[in-house]
Amino acid sequence: MQHVLIVLAYLVVVGCITAGAVLFAKSKIRLIRDDAERTLLVARSDADKIVKDAHLKTKEDEIRRRESFEKESNELRTEIKTAERRLEKREDVLEKKAESVQKREKELEQLEKTLQDKVRAAEQKQFELEQTIEEERRILLNLSGLSREEATRMILEKLEKELTQESAALIQKYKDRVKETSEQDARNIITIATQRWAAEHTASTTTSTVDLPNEDMKGRIIGREGRNIRVFERATGVDVIVDDTPGVIVVSAFDGVRREMARRSLEKLVNDGRIHPARIEEVVEGTKKEMEAQIMEEGKQVCFECDIHGLHPKLTMLLGRLKYRTSYGQNNLQHVQEVAHLASAMAGELKMDTQVAKRCGLLHDIGKAVDQQMEGGHPAIGAELLKRFGEGAEVVHAAAYHHEELNAEHPYTVLTMAADAISAARPGARRETFERYIKRLERLEAIANGYPGVESSYAIQAGREIRVIVNSTKIDDKQALVIARDIAKDIENELTYPGEIRVTVLREMRVVEYAR
Repeated sequence: MQHVLIVLAYLVVVGCITAGAVLFAKSKIRLIRDDAERTLLVARSDADKIVKDAHLKTKEDEIRRRESFEKESNELRTEIKTAERRLEKREDVLEKKAESVQKREKELEQLEKTLQDKVRAAEQKQFELEQTIEEERRILLNLSGLSREEATRMILEKLEKELTQESAALIQKYKDRVKETSEQDARNIITIATQRWAAEHTASTTTSTVDLPNEDMKGRIIGREGRNIRVFERATGVDVIVDDTPGVIVVSAFDGVRREMARRSLEKLVNDGRIHPARIEEVVEGTKKEMEAQIMEEGKQVCFECDIHGLHPKLTMLLGRLKYRTSYGQNNLQHVQEVAHLASAMAGELKMDTQVAKRCGLLHDIGKAVDQQMEGGHPAIGAELLKRFGEGAEVVHAAAYHHEELNAEHPYTVLTMAADAISAARPGARRETFERYIKRLERLEAIANGYPGVESSYAIQAGREIRVIVNSTKIDDKQALVIARDIAKDIENELTYPGEIRVTVLREMRVVEYAR
């Protein structure tokens, strides 16, 4: 019985303990479940917040990318429209040029046809004239009863008498002129002698070339969608021509200073290898400063060589700019130096102030340094600049009127005009004048060679004399006189030239024999 009670008591205790454990476990489970639910709620709240932030960030990135894309698209559309407008302008220009060429071709065809008709008519008239002359000669011989030799002798005797009278009158005329103007003629001889002093001149064009190490450099210079080349052209003010010519890029501009600055800048960029808009602007700005310093140094050097002092720095700079300015292929800086020396030499012979004459000659074309930037002709521009920077009245007057003979009242202006004409008009000084000079010499020789009996002819003394060698077996002394006179008349009728041209006809008999 006692054992049964013990067992029952044990079971009761175990049951109480088990019930307590169960109650504790249930309570613990409820606490854990509550904590889990709270944790889950917090996690869900955090997850919702993270998702919302992610959505917002994604939308912001999408908006930024859309704006960037739209901006780039707008820039690209703008560049495309600009390129289209440029192409349309070029197409219009090409169409106009094509129409002009077609019109010119039609005019040339019409002129050629007209010329051929005139040539045929002239040949017909020449044939008829020769027939008429021959008929009149035959009739005259029949009427006069003279032979051909007798008529020729009578004409030559009459012509010889006329020539003798003309030569005597000319000799007396020149004697009187020498007596009256001997001193002036001596000065003119000195002036003519100065024309033989010739300086070298550089013939420049409107383009410069830059050599490239390889063909890939062309693409780098052009840049992405042409950005580099557009920045370069905008910074330098020139046109860059990239064509199929291997290893070369052409820089084109009428302003010589800009063209030289662009050429140097492009060479620096090619040698450096770093070609992008910021670098281009940096190199161009540095080259511009170098060019300004060099131009000033050129102006100072010219003043030193010409012994000109007290010149305003601005005028010195403008003188240096003339190195990059040409006129008909003649370098303006060398031209004004030559004019200064010639004017000084002539002033010395005329007992005038050589320094004033030299200053007038050096500064007479100063307006050409800025005539592309200012309105008006270079004489008026130069005179205004010289007056503004304190030059004397003689120098201002020489610059203003060195191309106008009627207004050239000042003696130094006349000297400047003469020196300017000598420098510009002498053979070889200008490309166009040199070509006309060669044609005139060739025409002189062609006129002489057109006469029967002439073996050869030579234009000498810069076209002031032509020597004609005739065949002594076909031309006698009297016929030589006639040929000389006829050649002189033909030259007077066909050619335009300053002064006079001397015609010398040479006729001699040479007999050679050998003793053996």
